[in-house]
Amino acid sequence: MAQQSSLPEHLSGLEPGFDVPALPGMSLAEVFTPALILDLDALERNLRRMSAFVQTHGMKLRVHGKMHRSVDVYRLQEQIGSATGICCQKVSEAEVFARAGVKDILISNEVRDPRMIDRLAQLPRFGGRIGVCVDAPEAVADLAVAVARHGFSLDVLVEYDCGAGRCGVQSAAEAVALARAIDEAPGLRYAGLQSYQGSVQHLSEFNTRRAAAAEAILRTTEVIGALREAGLPPETVTGAGTGSYTFETSSGVFTELQCGSYAFMDADYGQVLDIEGRRFDEGPWQNALFVLAQVISTARPGQAVLDAGLKSLTMESGLPLVFGHPDLTCTAVSDEHSQIRDPEGRLQIGNRLKLVPGHCDPTCNLHDYYVALRGDRVEAVWPVSARGRSC
Repeated sequence: MAQQSSLPEHLSGLEPGFDVPALPGMSLAEVFTPALILDLDALERNLRRMSAFVQTHGMKLRVHGKMHRSVDVYRLQEQIGSATGICCQKVSEAEVFARAGVKDILISNEVRDPRMIDRLAQLPRFGGRIGVCVDAPEAVADLAVAVARHGFSLDVLVEYDCGAGRCGVQSAAEAVALARAIDEAPGLRYAGLQSYQGSVQHLSEFNTRRAAAAEAILRTTEVIGALREAGLPPETVTGAGTGSYTFETSSGVFTELQCGSYAFMDADYGQVLDIEGRRFDEGPWQNALFVLAQVISTARPGQAVLDAGLKSLTMESGLPLVFGHPDLTCTAVSDEHSQIRDPEGRLQIGNRLKLVPGHCDPTCNLHDYYVALRGDRVEAVWPVSARGRSC
């Protein structure tokens, strides 16, 4: 086990099993469960693959911090993954990355609470570029007042609803009016357009996903045309995700990709098929994120019970997969337990399994730390830096 004297400052004096699930130098067998673990080799392969793609196609990559909420993971995405900036969904989340020195942050969401607008307007004090999306003229006015109060400026993007049915203006005329309002507002810089079709990302069949993406791209193209005709061409057109980024790239319309889950993968994204009919987790990407759990009961024949439940992984995207064991199936998850169908009765008390969560983003937000492994050895323990920052 690692000696306390050799630990990084942020882990000094922490007790494994109480403060943290593990310390650097420990073996996988010594990690306290349940724990959120990263396979660094798989993670780095995913980052390098995306890096090669964006460099080949001349795209910018603004990774989604809401997925991992980790300053350390983002630094790795900068170092080897060609990330040029980060997306955050909430002001408090962005504050974590800004305080850590991240220099290009886009809040890819609406901010309407006056208190959070005021905090947003102060984020440039940490240095670097801060942007935000808007879908209403009133939001533009509120932002202008806030930046005037604090003496900073913000990049502001028009958000267009290209089919997701959430935030965003609904027409090209609205987009033009909003872009003009931003362009005329003191302290605000009209920085472009966000057009993100979130519901396309998880359509598993390739041609279905491609057709849905094509519709979103067509609508986006029409809005860009209207903006150009109005003398307001968007400097940046940002959007795309792990499930659709190849379509946005080939469109010639988008300049920036907002991908997140490619780095970790999860069970839901894993079942998405590429053009060759391969699952994402068997072709383009590798599972790098797991919840490590161990068997605590085999009292019921044909079943093993693990010590990780709803407090360790979320269920909105389905049950977890048991990594590396196609013969084992998770059948149910409750607060503290996962039930594993084990028809051959092979599992024994203390056996450890890696669970692939259905949805990585909210699962990461349940944990305080990532245990980053190189092979079966803990190389680092990273805080989930922006855990719970949801304002």
